[in-house]
Amino acid sequence: MSGETQPVPGPSERLMRAGSGQRRIVVWRHGQTNQNASGVWQGQLDTELSEVGREQARAAAEVLATYRPTLLVTSDLLRAAATADALAQVTGLQARVDPRLREIHVGEWQGLTAGDVAERYPDLQDQVMRGEDPARGVTGETVGQVVERGRPALREVAEQLAEGETAVVTTHGVTGRALAADLVGIDQRTAWMALGGLHNCCWAELVEHRFGWRIDRWNQGVAR
Repeated sequence: MSGETQPVPGPSERLMRAGSGQRRIVVWRHGQTNQNASGVWQGQLDTELSEVGREQARAAAEVLATYRPTLLVTSDLLRAAATADALAQVTGLQARVDPRLREIHVGEWQGLTAGDVAERYPDLQDQVMRGEDPARGVTGETVGQVVERGRPALREVAEQLAEGETAVVTTHGVTGRALAADLVGIDQRTAWMALGGLHNCCWAELVEHRFGWRIDRWNQGVAR
């Protein structure tokens, strides 16, 4: 950005970036919903963006358009699809809908507030907070199951990119973190405990280096 000093990579970073044009995948969490603002567990409830969320999506889309993406893929849930549509409108890309990118199903927690869950399911919530991976909300999914369904979707995106191209994948908080970690080889417990959740309409940048994929940026967003 104009007037700012840009970071200069060190020797090891230069080696990692050496070679042909790098492929890039941007994992983008959807904008805010009224349920996000109220602390409600959504899971696979098909909620819509709030006005705040729509504005977040428009602002983020202007930034992500500068990456010149060639591929746009989105979860089929309304909040993600509407977020992707904001980018489609400024890039001319057509979003491809992929249900495998849906948020984790949180079973009996869906529609409950964080306070409700803490009161009714304290032991199960503690397991999750310790980095264990039980089925969310008793009848929902584990993070491992999310990875199993979502991994092929993200791998297909990577395979469709030519050298130097960028894809944007619009998804959800838990799913986005889990799939980003999986692509770069971070185990899910470490990712859960060490990587803060993606904020509404923020993204992770995954860049291919000479020997695999790495997280180049995490929780990037538009300054408000």
